[in-house]
Amino acid sequence: MTNPLLRDWTGPFQLAPFSEISDEDFAPAFDVALDEARAEITAIADNPEPPTFANTIEALEASGAALDKVLSVFFTLAGADSNPARQALQREFSPKLAGYSSWVSGNKALFARIEALWEARDTLDLTPEQTRVLMLTHRGFRRAGAALTGAEDARMREIMARLAELGTAFTQNLLADEAAWQMELGEDDLDGLPEFLISAARAAGAEKGLDRPVITLSRSLIVPFLQFSDRRDLREQAFAAWEARGANGGETDNRAIAAETLALRAERAQLLGYDSFADFKLETEMAKTPQAVRDLLMQVWAPARAQALADAETLTQMMQEDGVNGPLEPWDWRYYAEKRRQAEHDLDESEVKPYLQLDRMIEAAFSCANRLFGLEFRALDVPLYHADCRAWEVTRDGAHVAVFIGDYFARGSKRSGAWCSAMRGQAKFPELQAPVVINVCNFAKGDPALLSYDDARTLFHEFGHALHQMLSDVRYESVSGTSVARDFVELPSQLYEHWLEVPEVLAEFATHAETGEAMPKALLDKVLGAATFDMGFQTVEYLGSALVDLAFHEGTPPADPMARQAEVLAEIGMPEAITMRHATPQFAHVFSGDGYSSGYYSYMWSEVMDADAFAAFEEAGGPFDPERAAALERHILSRGGSEDAEALYLAFRGRMPGPAALLKGRGLSA
Repeated sequence: MTNPLLRDWTGPFQLAPFSEISDEDFAPAFDVALDEARAEITAIADNPEPPTFANTIEALEASGAALDKVLSVFFTLAGADSNPARQALQREFSPKLAGYSSWVSGNKALFARIEALWEARDTLDLTPEQTRVLMLTHRGFRRAGAALTGAEDARMREIMARLAELGTAFTQNLLADEAAWQMELGEDDLDGLPEFLISAARAAGAEKGLDRPVITLSRSLIVPFLQFSDRRDLREQAFAAWEARGANGGETDNRAIAAETLALRAERAQLLGYDSFADFKLETEMAKTPQAVRDLLMQVWAPARAQALADAETLTQMMQEDGVNGPLEPWDWRYYAEKRRQAEHDLDESEVKPYLQLDRMIEAAFSCANRLFGLEFRALDVPLYHADCRAWEVTRDGAHVAVFIGDYFARGSKRSGAWCSAMRGQAKFPELQAPVVINVCNFAKGDPALLSYDDARTLFHEFGHALHQMLSDVRYESVSGTSVARDFVELPSQLYEHWLEVPEVLAEFATHAETGEAMPKALLDKVLGAATFDMGFQTVEYLGSALVDLAFHEGTPPADPMARQAEVLAEIGMPEAITMRHATPQFAHVFSGDGYSSGYYSYMWSEVMDADAFAAFEEAGGPFDPERAAALERHILSRGGSEDAEALYLAFRGRMPGPAALLKGRGLSA
């Protein structure tokens, strides 16, 4: 047991011993752990005793612990600090894991035991959580093809293995394109750029060994560049590179991968007896059907598009006043929207950013968690996987709750975006297990690091996911934390964003990086007053992506996804100066795995609930109302997936919401 991935982790909080782990450890540890998991599954399936909840369902819950340990470390590194060796391992592991998953779900003896328990469920004297776990296990096996036989069974295994390969390739191609492009800036190229962006661009250049500012395809650099640069030619060049990710031709082109993925998903759904992959995927979500999703999205689309078209006219007039003829282009929108924001709200983001220091925003997120749920955070000095990472012990009333890890800065080895994951989920079976939760973001480095308001909102969003993991209080890990319906998982994260907008929170934590003074009330009022500024644009670019995702997975899969994308955008009347938030070749939510396929709509489905849920606080004693906070933890944050999502929300709120609060919150209602 010299391999650190296979030893018992005896350090503080049983954290992974990152300083002892090398890339050479992963493959042998993976093979050993995979063999161990197979042996555990075989023992459950071949048990001569009649099936019981304990010897079948709980045995499944306890199986694969060694494999989970290895993969928790590996996939954390593969996403947040990749390198060629880890990418090669990811390509090697992906089909093996898909094969293992297919082998488990295709084990007829194992499925027979689960099926027998399901049929006898009313006689088993199970707790509500156990009944839920049994239902989810049975449904999961059925949806994975456990009831298939013969050629259909074999084909399903082939499909799942190939989908795993395609998802890995899609992600790595996107990472390669993002890492390969950079735009070096000379002194004449800095016109209009605020000091915070120049500083961040210099830091990006230094990371690449250059002595000049560099714009990369990190969102924290390219979006503010498009927002502030006076150089229209450079904005066009940068936007073209941003849009071309995954569609540059050659080995990293994702278009053929997207087409094959959609075809295989449709075949998978057909094998399982569903009309389309969207029907298959949405069966387990709150929405249930593609039509329910479309109804919600189109209710929001009409007012959002109307607002965006009105805004486009205003921005076009501003552009023409600058002497630029022709139509408003996508690389013009953010630039003129920023000028308009400064004019109408007297708000300059370069004036705001010094008040949004990363460290102070972390403190703000922690402070809100303390006031709402009594959580306290103590910095830890423990080995982590990268020097940028930091960790805290989370306690309540002196008792250990979780370890929280933050990895906040952009780097070439990290995939774009922001995410939350549990390196270890909360559970009470087979033994008490406290969670280890990580937030990964891509903020620009600086001294100090300064955030845009959107960055600060992202920090609160991901910390909302972290709270869902940390406050989980269930018996079985398979239903702990964020193991919920995809269109429910964004409720805690999007709800937590609202606390960033609470004036007293910003008044306390939005302090100037140089003077330490609090944000002046006049500026604070401007920030909050501009919260819904340009919401037509933001809503339209999101809805474009969500509607294309839904169309991709309904009916016959498109042979040419790019042509289908264009058709969908034409059908809904996408404004010409706005592009999808995630065009198909870079739509990692949908094509890096099944997670958000047919499910990108879920952010808006959850937003309907989060707007309504925050209104519950406002209707009570205010944003920190203790009774509402206790109810939120009791009915939602602590319950994970141990109950149906709709039942959890009804227990918290007493009714289901409509889109009215969402439209009002986005400033799109009449």
